[in-house]
This record gives sequence, C-alpha cells and structure tokens, in this order.
Amino acid sequence: MRRALRDGGEVTRLLRHRRAPRPRRLVLLVDVSGSMSAYADALLRFAHAAVRARPANTEVFTVGTRLTRVTRELGSRDPDRALAASGSAIPDWSGGTRLGEVLKAFLDRWGQRGTARGAVVVVCSDGWERGDARLLREQMARLRRLAHAVVWVNPHKGRAGYEPLTVGMQAVLPSVDRFVAGHSLAAFEELSEVLKDPRAPRHSQARSGPLHAGRPNSRKEPSGA
Repeated sequence: MRRALRDGGEVTRLLRHRRAPRPRRLVLLVDVSGSMSAYADALLRFAHAAVRARPANTEVFTVGTRLTRVTRELGSRDPDRALAASGSAIPDWSGGTRLGEVLKAFLDRWGQRGTARGAVVVVCSDGWERGDARLLREQMARLRRLAHAVVWVNPHKGRAGYEPLTVGMQAVLPSVDRFVAGHSLAAFEELSEVLKDPRAPRHSQARSGPLHAGRPNSRKEPSGA
C-alpha cells in the first residue's frame, strides 16, 4: 500500500485482493470543506483507486455545502488527471460544512434508489458541522438502516489524545460500524483491511503517522469550514 500510494494512488491490486465473488457496492462520501483541505487530496486518490479497481461497484461523492457526484471524473486511468477533473467539478471546495443537509440530499436522490442499500458506505470527514446536528443524527440513522455497514474516516482520530467531542461526531457515532483514522499511509492500509469486513469489531483503531497531502487542481487555501 505504501508503495502504491507513493506511485500516485495506484492501489488497485490491494483493493482487489481476496475480494468476494460478488462484492458489495462501495460508496465513498468525501468531505472537501475547509477543515478537510489538508486531507481531501489523499482521500480522493484512495477513491480513485477504488473506482479503478471496481468501476461497476463503486460510487464517489464529495460533500461540503452541497453534494457532487465525481465517479465519472475519477474514472480516468491517470490519477493526476482524475483529481484535476474532480477538482474542477466540485463547486464547494474548501467551503463550509452542512453534513446533515448534504447527507439528506444523498439519501433522497441516491440512497432510496438503491445506491446505499446493502452497500458499504465510507464517510470521510472530521465531523465539523455548521448545520443542524439533530438532522445529521437523523440522516445517519437513516443511512445505517439502508447500508450494510457505515465506516467513518476521521483524519484527526490518528492524533494522540483525540476524542470525538464535536457536536457532529457525537451525532454520527451511534450509527457508525467502524471508526478509523485517515491521516497516514498506515491508516489507509487499516482502511483497506476494514473494508474486507466492515461490520466487526466496532470502532477499531487505526495506526498513526502524519500524511501531508495537497489539493487537486489549483484551489485556494481554506478560510475555515
């Protein structure tokens, strides 16, 4: 995995390793708000590898103040071209965070149609919520009823002493099967292992080590989430 990520996110072989004969759909929701700008590039590279490995069974959306489907943009063989295309398609890069509203939009349009039903849904976010935390809690419970498993990836979880005390994280954790970090090469290895069996045990720990990531395309630095 470390070598694959250094080579531009080509982790196709790892994602294909020991996969089930009929794999479940994988849905990734990647937070691209200001507070996630240091990590969004690396997370989208992971998403690109997932799309390349399983193009018929993977969907990728970005979340911030709105929902954007970027599955098609991430389908390019070249990871840099794929990230540039997705960056151009995302209108709310480094903006605010309305997780509850955006998750509701996803479930209203995509979840009930079957995209989330029976799928492994991976939400990559630090949980900062500027909207209604009660709405976020309700929509997470709704997602959990539809999905096979919900995995929450929070880059801050890898920091020593971190506790999920924000209102947003408190709202989502009751509906999360696995809670892992997403801040390092080792954490992405952990995530790959989690996706093989995402329902047990709950709230597993990820290994640590900083990963300094940039941003797709030439977006400006965030002024806050």
